[in-house]
Amino acid sequence: MNKWALVTGATVGIGESFTRLLASEGYNLIINARTLDKLEERAQFLRTTYGIEVVVLQADLATDCESVEQYIESHQIDVLINNAGFGLNQSFLSSSIEDEERVLNVLVRAPMRLMHAVLPQMRKRNSGVVLNVSSTAAFIAGGHYSAAKSYLTVMSESLHTQMLPTNVRICSLNPGFVRTEFHQRAGMKMGAIPAFMWLNGDFLVKQGWADAQRGKAISIPGWQYKVLRLIIEIAPRRTVRKMGMSLRTKQR
Repeated sequence: MNKWALVTGATVGIGESFTRLLASEGYNLIINARTLDKLEERAQFLRTTYGIEVVVLQADLATDCESVEQYIESHQIDVLINNAGFGLNQSFLSSSIEDEERVLNVLVRAPMRLMHAVLPQMRKRNSGVVLNVSSTAAFIAGGHYSAAKSYLTVMSESLHTQMLPTNVRICSLNPGFVRTEFHQRAGMKMGAIPAFMWLNGDFLVKQGWADAQRGKAISIPGWQYKVLRLIIEIAPRRTVRKMGMSLRTKQR
């Protein structure tokens, strides 16, 4: 097997879990993140542990998405995992416009551009998987993060439908709270979240990958988040909006 998977945000959290899962299935990897030493450390581990080829692609997707696009356009990519992301611990009225634009660049602009670069080659080969790491926040109204993840989920659903006549699979992975460094890096205090709402990263990555392989448009790992989405779907939208803002308050 000589297939290649590109994972953004590959050195920690969900992205790191995806690198191990894909490597265990024999995929060679292109790993992207901002910090070169962490990328090199991860690459060495993957090469030694799984005997695969690993390409390091250092780039901050907030400012340099183009270099990753150019790599995609000149290489065969069989799997794209759009995982890179971050959040802010400030509301829209308190944050700087520069931070808000950075959120959009990483959570919306980058995955859109990378999909636009990779899907033509996948459609031509009639094979490939694009898995976009979104969030259950996409289903509520919790500020800029919810808005950005809503775009990613809806775009994934749209492309999934468009690619149904082909063997190209598009899936939105919508996890809830996951035990990673995400919230610590954003300075969010998460003590108010009940223990049963937290998911293991390896569990949700395995579930998301399996759902993508089965051709599902949206993957929601964990019974608690399947129940939460059902509640969101049947609750009055006014209640959902209050839920979203209440959650933002608990994160501070």
